[in-house]
Amino acid sequence: MTDTRRRVKVYTLNEDRQWDDRGTGHVSSGYVERLKGMSLLVRAESDGSLLLESKINTNTAYQKQQDTLIVWSEAENYDLALSFQEKAGCDEIWEKICQVQGKDPSVDITQDLVDESEEERFDDMSSPGLELPSCELSRLEEIAEVVASSLPSPLRREKLAVALENDGYIKKLLEFFHVCEDLENMEGLHHLYEIIKGIFLLNRTALFEVMFSEDCIMDVIGCLEYDPSLPTQRKHREFLTKTAKFKEVIPISDPELKQKIHQTYRVQYIQDVVLPTPSVFEENMLSTLHSFIFFNKVEIVGMLQEDEKFLTELFAHLTDEATDDEKRQELVNFLKEFCAFSQTLQPQNRDAFFKTLSNMGILPALEVILGMDDPQVRSAATDIFSYLVEYNPSMVREFVMQEAQQNDDDILLINLIIEHMICDTDPELGGAVQLTGLLRTLVDPENMLATTNKTEKTEFLGFFYKHCMHVLTAPLLANTTEEKPSKDDFQTAQLLALILELLTFCVEHHTYHIKNYIINKDILRRVLVLMSSVHSFLGLCALRFMRKIVGLKDEFYNRYIVKSFLFEPVVKAFLNNGSRYNLMNSAILEIFEYIRVEDIKSLTAHVIENYWKALEDVEYVQTFKGLKLRYDQQRERQDNPKLDSMRSILRNHRFRRDARSIEDEEEMWFNNDEDDLEDGEPVVLPSEKIKNSEDLMDPISKFMERKKFKESEEKEVLLKANLTGRQSPSFKLSFSGATKTNLTSQSSASGLPGSPGSPGSPGSPGSPGSVSKSTPQAAAITTKGGLVGLVDYPDDDEEDDDDDEEEKEERLPLTKKARLGS
Repeated sequence: MTDTRRRVKVYTLNEDRQWDDRGTGHVSSGYVERLKGMSLLVRAESDGSLLLESKINTNTAYQKQQDTLIVWSEAENYDLALSFQEKAGCDEIWEKICQVQGKDPSVDITQDLVDESEEERFDDMSSPGLELPSCELSRLEEIAEVVASSLPSPLRREKLAVALENDGYIKKLLEFFHVCEDLENMEGLHHLYEIIKGIFLLNRTALFEVMFSEDCIMDVIGCLEYDPSLPTQRKHREFLTKTAKFKEVIPISDPELKQKIHQTYRVQYIQDVVLPTPSVFEENMLSTLHSFIFFNKVEIVGMLQEDEKFLTELFAHLTDEATDDEKRQELVNFLKEFCAFSQTLQPQNRDAFFKTLSNMGILPALEVILGMDDPQVRSAATDIFSYLVEYNPSMVREFVMQEAQQNDDDILLINLIIEHMICDTDPELGGAVQLTGLLRTLVDPENMLATTNKTEKTEFLGFFYKHCMHVLTAPLLANTTEEKPSKDDFQTAQLLALILELLTFCVEHHTYHIKNYIINKDILRRVLVLMSSVHSFLGLCALRFMRKIVGLKDEFYNRYIVKSFLFEPVVKAFLNNGSRYNLMNSAILEIFEYIRVEDIKSLTAHVIENYWKALEDVEYVQTFKGLKLRYDQQRERQDNPKLDSMRSILRNHRFRRDARSIEDEEEMWFNNDEDDLEDGEPVVLPSEKIKNSEDLMDPISKFMERKKFKESEEKEVLLKANLTGRQSPSFKLSFSGATKTNLTSQSSASGLPGSPGSPGSPGSPGSPGSVSKSTPQAAAITTKGGLVGLVDYPDDDEEDDDDDEEEKEERLPLTKKARLGS
């Protein structure tokens, strides 16, 4: 009973004013020698460890709430609570507390709420403000303690900020800085460091305005040089006054603008360098400092934008051939920083900013700058160009199309960008990667405008493929004139991979433009030369390009691939890869699997007729066996179009009918009296008409004769060692001893899918869709032992689940007709 009565949970109040559970235990009261008084003790019920040891102070306000809760403040901003399981236990401990404090246990609060933290919690701003110690050199330590003690409490921070704003307190403190520094009073300088750092954490714009004024900012930085945690003084002021130089590339006549630029640079330096890295608890306290810098930048951009004389002179110097290289580099760097500042503007202000730059001729200026030899100037110009493209690609496209009417292709802005991408000297091609992204943005139809009068997509893509595409593909074409890449170092491979990435994007998002270009320039053949690169990532890029083309299922592309035998380098790469299970192996198999699943007939026939001999022994996946099965089904359909059309009718009929209608039609079929039918009278199903059995048997018998003749013919043709279906392949495939040297005919190769002897194939005895080779006449399709249906042509491997239904639907009507014709 005692354990239950004394059982409590201990809670503490966190910074978010939420109660944290510190554990469950049993409470007791007793004298603690270390604390010199009666104390409350809570030991954990799990392991007996001490959860709480709190002396019952005579002046601490304890509160009893809801009969089972005792709450008090242990120290400033450290509130505690005991939650009792039973009221009796709460009353017992409450009596002990009241006994120590000399209070009547009937009260709910042992003291008046005079504790400072409690006062702050419930007071408002109308209460008396914080009174700072007088600003004297001897009281710097006291001032530092007041600032430090005020930071944890939002209310005290507010009162401290108000007190600092009055009477020029900060300026008086900064006067002592010079005194302490002259006297080498390190203790006073350390106190000033803590005071100034604490003022930053107050997060008040009004205080920043004072501290960052031209009179005070260097003294503030000086105070922050004396960090007591560092062994030596930092030299921030020396850096700002001697090392950092303000370069006025174009004279700024407005003194306010000049002062604002200086101030922003110094405050940014304070934020990034001078102030110590803020802790997790201090990060949000510096939000106003971020805002101060942000709005300063907005103000600078606005003032520069309104100074037309300044901007006119800037662009005039940029494009002037007489401007020396050093001066031009400074101008470009200034313009780059100017554009970077513009990112702080609101959308409507940014519109006005870039419109102003466009009117001033920033794009023609960039064209001149990009033609310079200095790589640093070109790099800065590229950054400026990226700001323009990301902001408004249509503006850039409109400019390059207009200049194409007046200038040669070589000096077009977009071609200069492509050339810089191609000629990037960085071993990692960092600049080329950036420019590739910009080019992708420019050729992306998703951000092109369409109006009633014109379509930007049609106009710009027509321009791009006429004037720019040959520049982009030049390195690719130059490097693929032979069977292997003529230059195969890492940097070249990286560049070609970037070009292929962009071309793949074009295949996916452009239509006839890229298709005409690829087919007319034989681009895919040249790309597939890269399959033989020693860099596997480049070979995979080439394969990805082809996969994107195949994925479009465009017959123009397919005919181009078939006519040019463009699967040859893919098969060759597959064989050269051998038994290695890597990304190249998986990517090549995925292309063939896609062709099989999507049933792309022209490519299926091309692959089987030309490369089946090389691929028939690949058995760890069923992709090529499945392709062969697809191919056999296509050939059978071609040889017997009437059967194919009949089966199509039945299949369509099947998918249109539900199970009930199937049963009804079959019932009607068998209920028909054979004797009532005259010779030649057609049998009419409820949903469609089918020819009589005599009309049907004739093409079947002809088909079987043609098939026998073709099999005998194939035995001779397929014994040759060449790839089947091609008279003069451009490469020879070598096989290991286990590899077959000859393709066998369908009548003899019983293991091949689709061959007459293979299980489940269209020609195998006993399979639902086969005709026995021993049957002399096609009409004899019924036997005593069972029923053998006509030849089946399954269209899709994924329809295996429906085979039984399909056989049932096809065999029953055909059996009836066979009986009628016998």
